[in-house]
Amino acid sequence: MSEGSQGQSAQPAGGVAGRPVVQRGQQPIRRPDIDTLFSINPDGSRNAIHPADVRGRFQIRKQVLWWLLIAVYLVVPWLRIGERPVLLIDIPARHFYLLGQTFNAQDFWLAFFFITGLGFGLFVLAGLLGRVWCGYACPQTVFLEGVYRRIERWIEGGPAARRKLDQAPFAQKFPRRALKMAVFLLLSAGIAHSFLGYFMPVEVLVEAVTSSPGKHPSAFLFAVLATLILFVNYTWFREQLCIAICPYGRLQGALYDPDTVLVGYDKLRGEPRGKEGTPGAKDCIDCYRCVAVCPTGIDIRNGTQLECVGCANCIDACDEVMTKLGRPTGLVRYDSQRGFDTGTRRFLRGRVVLYLVLMAMGLLAFGFALTKRKPFEANLVRGRGLAYTVEGERVHNVFELHLINKRPGARDFKVVDVGPAGAEIVVAVRELQLESLQDLRVPVHVFVPLTAWKAGLQCQLEVTCAEPDAPLVRLATAPLLGPSAGGR
Repeated sequence: MSEGSQGQSAQPAGGVAGRPVVQRGQQPIRRPDIDTLFSINPDGSRNAIHPADVRGRFQIRKQVLWWLLIAVYLVVPWLRIGERPVLLIDIPARHFYLLGQTFNAQDFWLAFFFITGLGFGLFVLAGLLGRVWCGYACPQTVFLEGVYRRIERWIEGGPAARRKLDQAPFAQKFPRRALKMAVFLLLSAGIAHSFLGYFMPVEVLVEAVTSSPGKHPSAFLFAVLATLILFVNYTWFREQLCIAICPYGRLQGALYDPDTVLVGYDKLRGEPRGKEGTPGAKDCIDCYRCVAVCPTGIDIRNGTQLECVGCANCIDACDEVMTKLGRPTGLVRYDSQRGFDTGTRRFLRGRVVLYLVLMAMGLLAFGFALTKRKPFEANLVRGRGLAYTVEGERVHNVFELHLINKRPGARDFKVVDVGPAGAEIVVAVRELQLESLQDLRVPVHVFVPLTAWKAGLQCQLEVTCAEPDAPLVRLATAPLLGPSAGGR
């Protein structure tokens, strides 16, 4: 079987409706079509895709970007700004760190605006450049194409050798497959543990990895499940994640318009196809090279398809063939449908402007909310038990002063009575120090003489947080409860 057939399945001559075949000797060869998934055989079984190797300018750019992204992924959990992680979502402690800023559970609502802004940023990318995120920066692509497939080539050989290994007896292929599986499993475990570093401090992670699983059962279970999911995904499921599961990939069809830049085939220049020297044939020589290098097994000449992730493999492959033939490159290229049809395209249009506005609104709302975020919390909450008690000639209310330090470092706090007038306020601790993101509940007892009691009284405490420049002050208030006028 030649390099161009890349894993096609044999079927009876004449094929199946919607699944064109090409007769090669005595064996019919299935080719990709616009109506069916090439990664699924007509009988429903999986058709393994082994893309051929390709070189070119886009491959160089992707490799550089992939190694940069992998380095960022591995290094970020270890980075610090001062003594704080650059990025950490500490779920057990309900603490969050982002670029030196500290957050607690009460700040989680800010994530809505941040995620909204990023989400519409992906909409902008899809509206302008199609699946450029999928082909260049998505973790699925980065690790599958940049790491796992490379290791697979080193162990099992090129695409022809891998297809031959697929058909080999079990005993013959076992050594290479077992070695590949072992390497993939170790690699998946490494990626899973690195991901875990975004959800628990790396110091704790290192201690968890080097100690008994029983000391950190939740982390151990997460690492095991994540490792298994990654292993199955990158070993077997692969392109099916992009085709069948990824919601962003399924949504992008609704984000395209005639001016969206996609990977496409110039039919005006390429059709009709024919081998070099064929009378009347244009530039496409039907070499099948663009299909052989496709990681999802499509024929880009059939038009825009859901399976295309915009990886540009077919562009580099076709440009290489055109260069060898002495013809202009760009038969397969990045362009919009309008560009292929008329040679022109628009950059800004209604939907892109709308996505840009929504993205800006989300990010600006996040930035504005950050500026209004309180540096510390001081709240009076009613204590458990009776709402109030009458003790002799006094009404007794019980509260807790809940203090939370949201500042990056330790801070000193001081509590001072404000009101009501004539009341006795007993605060368990009036001067204290809290570490960053530490919280404390301080008991507060308020005694109001019955002669001074009236509805509408409030307990008011002034809480001062010491700062290098100027102290920060907050007023903690809560209503006092007591007997009605007729109940005295």
